[in-house]
Amino acid sequence: MNHDKPLIVQSDNTLLLEVDNPLYEDARDAILPFAELEKSPEHIHSYRVTPLSLWNAASSGMNAAGIIAALKKFSRYDIPEIVLASVKDVMGRYGLIRLEKRGDELFLASTDALLFNEIVRDRKIQLYIDERVDDHTIRIKSAYRGHIKQALIRIGFPVEDLAGYDDGDPCLFDLREIRAGGAPFAVRDYQQSAINAFYRGGGPEGGSGVIVLPCGAGKTIVGIGIMALLKTETLIMVTNTVALRQWRDELTDKTGIDPALIGEYSGERKEIKPVTIATYNIITYRKKKHEDFLHFNIFMSKNWGLIIYDEVHLLPAPVFRITSEIQSKRRLGLTATLVREDGLETDVFSLIGPKKFDMPWKILEKTNWIATAICTEIRVELPDDLRMQYSLASDKEKFRVASENERKTAIVRRILAHHEGANVLIIGQYLTQLGDLAAALSFPIITGSTPIAERERLYAAFKKGDIRNLIVSKVANFAIDLPDANVAIQISGTFGSRQEEAQRLGRILRPKADDNRAYFYTIITTNSAEEKFAHNRQLFLTEQGYSYIILNEDMFNERF
Repeated sequence: MNHDKPLIVQSDNTLLLEVDNPLYEDARDAILPFAELEKSPEHIHSYRVTPLSLWNAASSGMNAAGIIAALKKFSRYDIPEIVLASVKDVMGRYGLIRLEKRGDELFLASTDALLFNEIVRDRKIQLYIDERVDDHTIRIKSAYRGHIKQALIRIGFPVEDLAGYDDGDPCLFDLREIRAGGAPFAVRDYQQSAINAFYRGGGPEGGSGVIVLPCGAGKTIVGIGIMALLKTETLIMVTNTVALRQWRDELTDKTGIDPALIGEYSGERKEIKPVTIATYNIITYRKKKHEDFLHFNIFMSKNWGLIIYDEVHLLPAPVFRITSEIQSKRRLGLTATLVREDGLETDVFSLIGPKKFDMPWKILEKTNWIATAICTEIRVELPDDLRMQYSLASDKEKFRVASENERKTAIVRRILAHHEGANVLIIGQYLTQLGDLAAALSFPIITGSTPIAERERLYAAFKKGDIRNLIVSKVANFAIDLPDANVAIQISGTFGSRQEEAQRLGRILRPKADDNRAYFYTIITTNSAEEKFAHNRQLFLTEQGYSYIILNEDMFNERF
């Protein structure tokens, strides 16, 4: 027993980490690759080691011995034997079953004959078996490469997919050394590491997986770098039309690709070219709920060699379904967080691929590749005239009443005065609240109903400094490039969404020219449903090393 160490490992695979310990940061960085943060109150943070977290660690090259060594290094007490056994068992399952291609046929193979016999007898697996070859090999139906990977991970046996990929038709271009605008361009060292981790020399060990990088760290550059290596026709899927055009602009600015080879597939245009950028919305559009998806043919319309899933944590269920059928294509997922509020992380693992690269936010902050973020939560009281309405409301209505608390407007005004001259984004969930605030402050506003051309005009004006304050709804949560934004004020959000909190902070994290600082304010109603959800929203950022300054109205007034 060593009381100086910060970690307590419990027999249920939870890890308790003491925040005030001098070794806290070292311990946190050591366990993050194989454990998931669950709770983050002031003094003790709790993590859980899960099969998925261990399999992601295994796919990135970690082994059971390394994980156990990390636990022993920081553990205050002896580690329960059941935890050690569990880590060895779960880590040992990754790669125990391999998916291989022999000629035009697909096979599952394993050196463990007893395990194979168990798998063959599973009814969920039998659906996809074509023939038992021997004690160590089964041939599977080639159309079900993704389906059997999903089925196996659900019974606890992740497949190491070594079946390789179709090359796709060629699309030749290189990265520029001088951007189209005249400035020098070079891939950053961590971006190159992410590219290499995915590519793996072009062999079957690479070619599918997820790259996790903070907002503002250049995930698009990683995607473009992989495209330049593979030199193949590519389908890129993005969250919205603004993100689509930002990808197009990055491609033309930083590569030698002919702009005529880049197609837009959106609600406005239906172009299919060697590099096609499509929105999730148009791909999953259908006239009626039970009808076919009208635009799924895009996946088969060309011989794609690479499919990129931008913001993969938002991947719609129908796109998962079609992805299970196109496993011969190289697949790259890009995200700032693998957190999915629907719990489908295992589908990301089995269908897109395991986590290939993950760069903690705080490391990039220390090297000035992203801004230093100062996060502040301001708690305001509910006005007396709304307390009765709140007390009688349903749980869902309670959250909205608290979120739209009119006393937040005064706090917004004080923050704006404190950061006079800054480039400020005010972000919220409820359109009535945002509209009222836009009218009160005479600020421009962007919502889902704002035409694309108007959105692009306002974003461009913000970038140029013609406007310094912009109110945005959740349409700006993702893939919006506003490098000079340095203050974000969040006045309402989507319940306890951790990924939304991370994405909104990400809007202001691009490096700044002066002190490289960004300020993220969240205004919530104290002693309300909104306050309860706020704790869950902050979990992911706490895992990354961020902390929130908590202020009540009196404390806020003293400081501002």
